[in-house]
Amino acid sequence: MPLTLTAPRLRVPAAPPAKRVLDLVGAVILLAALGLPLAAVTALLYAIRGGRPFARQPAAGLGGRPFRTWRFDTAGPGRTGALLERCALDGLPQLLNVVRGEMSLVGPRPEARTDLPDRLLVRPGMTGLWQVSARSDLPWEEMALLDRHYVENHWLGMDLAILAQTPRAAYRQRLA
Repeated sequence: MPLTLTAPRLRVPAAPPAKRVLDLVGAVILLAALGLPLAAVTALLYAIRGGRPFARQPAAGLGGRPFRTWRFDTAGPGRTGALLERCALDGLPQLLNVVRGEMSLVGPRPEARTDLPDRLLVRPGMTGLWQVSARSDLPWEEMALLDRHYVENHWLGMDLAILAQTPRAAYRQRLA
């Protein structure tokens, strides 16, 4: 099925104030709750790599505005990096991007590409509809269609449902 890139039909505002409040409150709570484990992973990666525990990847944000996502640098540290990726923990530093307003907790995954205009109508997210649907098992076209569905239909209840499903989806991926 060919992917069409027509303008999406937005039924809700692109960034309702309640979504930004959810993002800020959720990110701060997660950073506080995960502060010690995040610090431990940072120290471990720093020791293994001899420095530089983080990687910054280019991405296109709301309106195509460029920014860099924070991630744990999992390239090269062997089992530690593979474990972080498999458990979906390598992206937790993106909570800093959420606090800064560059990302949301829920939305399309951040990509450097700007040729998918529907993704640029909302902030990219740490998790999203396709991550809880099947994670990376879907073809790219189906992921793009799920992202488009999110852009056209998102509302706070959908975000809360996706957030509630994310730990189970990450755990299911870890077992696969």
